[in-house]
Amino acid sequence: MPSQHPDLFAHSAAKATAEKAPLAERMRPRTIDEYVGQAHLLGPDRLLRRMIEGRSLSSLILWGPPGSGKTSLARLLAGAVDVPFASFSAVLSGVKELRQILEQARHQQRQHGTPTVLFVDEIHRFNKAQQDAFLPHVEQGLIVLLGATTENPSFEVIPPLLSRARVLVLEALGPDELKTILTRALDDTQRGLGGLGLSAEEASLDFLVQHAQGDARIALGSLEVAAGLAVQQQLSRLDLSLAEEAVQHKALRYDKAGEEHYNVISAFIKSLRGSDPDAAVYWLMRMVEAGEDPLFIVRRMVIFAAEDIGNADPQALSLAVAAKEAVHFVGLPEARIPLAQAATYLATAPKSNASYAAMQAALGDVKQHGPLAVPLHLRNAPTRLMKDLGYGKGYQYAHDHADAVVDHHHLPDALVDRRYYRPSDRGHERTIRERMDRTAQTTKRHA
Repeated sequence: MPSQHPDLFAHSAAKATAEKAPLAERMRPRTIDEYVGQAHLLGPDRLLRRMIEGRSLSSLILWGPPGSGKTSLARLLAGAVDVPFASFSAVLSGVKELRQILEQARHQQRQHGTPTVLFVDEIHRFNKAQQDAFLPHVEQGLIVLLGATTENPSFEVIPPLLSRARVLVLEALGPDELKTILTRALDDTQRGLGGLGLSAEEASLDFLVQHAQGDARIALGSLEVAAGLAVQQQLSRLDLSLAEEAVQHKALRYDKAGEEHYNVISAFIKSLRGSDPDAAVYWLMRMVEAGEDPLFIVRRMVIFAAEDIGNADPQALSLAVAAKEAVHFVGLPEARIPLAQAATYLATAPKSNASYAAMQAALGDVKQHGPLAVPLHLRNAPTRLMKDLGYGKGYQYAHDHADAVVDHHHLPDALVDRRYYRPSDRGHERTIRERMDRTAQTTKRHA
C-alpha cells in the first residue's frame, strides 16, 4: 500500500529526474529487492531484514566506503517501514535547513503520530556541538537518525550519539555485485542506458569494475562516460579501449586525516617488522602516491629503527635519520628514492626490540617504586659537606680496572638484581650479549 505520509524528499527527487541526473543517481534502487550488496545486513533473518519485516526502524550509523550504498539503503529503509524521509548533508546544508526539517517532522508527528527518518550524509563532518543537537530529537522520538560516514564512528561520532544508534558496517561492493549494477544500467530503458542500444565486451566491464575499487558510483560514472564516447563515435559496442579512455586515472582512496591513513601506515610498519621489503615498498608508494607527507613516513621509520631493530643493527637508526635529512633536502619526487632505500634496508635488517622492552620494563619499575634514592657511591660530591655525608664514597672509576668492569652496582638498592636489557642473538646484539656475559662473569669473580 502506498505511504500516507508526504515524502519530504519527493520534490528534490523529481527535480533531479527532470534535470537529467547522473547515471549513478538515476539507477538508485527503488526497492529493497533491487538493492545490490550488503547481504550480511539484508539477507534472510539479518538485522535490517528483520527491521523491514517488523516495520520498525531504529537509529543507525551506516559506516562504509564511498559508493557502498549508504544513501540508497537509508532511503529504502524509510520507504519500507512507511515513514516520512528527509535528507540532510553535513557539507551542503546548515542550521536553517535543519530547523525546517525538524518543524516539518513535528507537523507530521502531530498528524500521523510517526517519527521522521532523518538521513544525515557525512555525519562525521559535524562538530561535537552540532552532533549534540540531534540528541534530544532522537530521545523524544521525533526523528529516527540514519547517519552515513566513511570514517570510523569511534573517532568521528560523539559517544552519546553512538550509544543511541547502532553502528552497521557496510562493505565495499564485490566484482560480481558491481558487474550486476553495470549490466542493469546498460539494459534499463527507463532510467539507464538501454535506449542507446549499446552492448559491452566482458573485458570492458571487468576493467570498469577493477578500477571502481568497490565504489558503485565510480563504476556507473565511468560507464556513462564510456557510453557517451561510444555515441560520439557512432559505436554500438563498448570495448576495452573505450573503457580505458573513460577511466583515465583514478586517484587512490586515502584520507590523510581518517582511518585509511592509519590502516596503510600500520600495514607499512608491520611489513617492515615482518622483514618483507616488497610489501614495505608497496605500502610506501601507496602513501606517497596518495599525497602523504614524506616527512611523516620517514619519522615513523626513525622510530621503527630504534624500536624494532635497535642494536641488532646500530646502523639502521643512522640510515633512517639520514633518509629524513635527504627527504627534507631534496623533496619530492626524488625523495621517493631515499625513502625506498631506507624502507628496504629496515625491512631486511635483523630485528630486536630488546632496547624497547628494556625501556618499558624500567618504566614499570619507575612507576611502581617512585623516585628511589640514588646509591651514595654514585652521587656527585662537589662540596665538603657532601663528601662528609658519604657522597661518592666507594665509587670505582671503570677505566682503572681490567676490561673497564667494576664490581659495585649502579641501580637503586631495591632494584639491584633487576635486568632490563636482554639482547637477542640476532645481528650485532649477539656480540653485545656475549660481551655482557663476559662482564657478568668478571663481576662475579670480583665479588
